[in-house]
Amino acid sequence: MSKFAVILPAAGKSSRFASNKRKKPFVDLKGRAVWLRSAELFVGRDDVAQTLIVIAPEDVEWFKDKYRPNLAFMNVDIVPGGAERAESVQHALARVAADVDFVAVHDAARPLIVKEWIDKIFSAAEQFGAAVPAVRVAGTLKRLDRSGDIEQTVSRERLWEAQTPQVFRRELLLEAYARRGDFSATDDAQLVERLGHKVHVVDGWPMNFKITTGADFRMAEAVVNALPKPKTLGVLHPFADEEPRLI
Repeated sequence: MSKFAVILPAAGKSSRFASNKRKKPFVDLKGRAVWLRSAELFVGRDDVAQTLIVIAPEDVEWFKDKYRPNLAFMNVDIVPGGAERAESVQHALARVAADVDFVAVHDAARPLIVKEWIDKIFSAAEQFGAAVPAVRVAGTLKRLDRSGDIEQTVSRERLWEAQTPQVFRRELLLEAYARRGDFSATDDAQLVERLGHKVHVVDGWPMNFKITTGADFRMAEAVVNALPKPKTLGVLHPFADEEPRLI
């Protein structure tokens, strides 16, 4: 079985989030912090050997104190972040164990994910070496000029919106970051693409969106209870003749 490490970037400033009290990964979503919902499905997996959460340096002590009860039961390494996302991921990559085969990078503010989806993207990464989930762009796209007027309607043919977790063979992602230089990438796949390595796209899930604004958070509150539930054995009456069934 391949070994995976999971990096959860949570060091951003949350400048577009409408709460002045907390950064978006640390806001409670239906009773559990957003970052906990993002992390919990990874830390419990048999194939995940290491989970690292990247926190802004000024938040590290607060984070340890606030989530001490959770961290006591979770095998999570805390990594001080950098000035930008790529630098934060690079800090975490330096802490990934040498015997890890694959590294997954998943937004800490993308909490609406389920085991079935993680299974799918991990499997694709094992097959192709680099895999990301993405959804087809469905809306009509407009490019604006500097005054805010429509300059062009952009064809959405072959356009997809990337999601996370983005998963790569460890050596490949290390090389991509080693060659980053001053390049400012919008996601990890872009750095791997720059190496000339193909990145396989897996059909993503519309519910797996990132919380960026207050409106996103309100949508997440509405969606969280609609996530697919794992199938469990139905309860049978003690005198029932039928076999247990999955529900």
